[in-house]
Amino acid sequence: MKYLLSCLLFTMALITAPVAWSADDNTSQAAEQVERLSVNINTASEQQLSEQLSGVGSAKAKAIIEYRQAHGEFSSPEALIEVKGIGASTLEKNRDRIKV
Repeated sequence: MKYLLSCLLFTMALITAPVAWSADDNTSQAAEQVERLSVNINTASEQQLSEQLSGVGSAKAKAIIEYRQAHGEFSSPEALIEVKGIGASTLEKNRDRIKV
């Protein structure tokens, strides 16, 4: 009985170990993906803004840059809604991607 229990525990360890490693890999991959999708709204180009922010095309990206040039750097992601054409829904869709 003791041998059977040892075998069972060993088998369980073999089965669960790769899952734990896989979870760590997935976590680091997810973090890397978020970092790639993040955009600093104070320094990003028109192309970066339009490619990395959902619902932001060329016209809205230009408006962000023009606002930034006229009023200075954004103090927070929430300040983005001061830009004409950027509303609360656009901010919420992109909140996890926006850096200042």
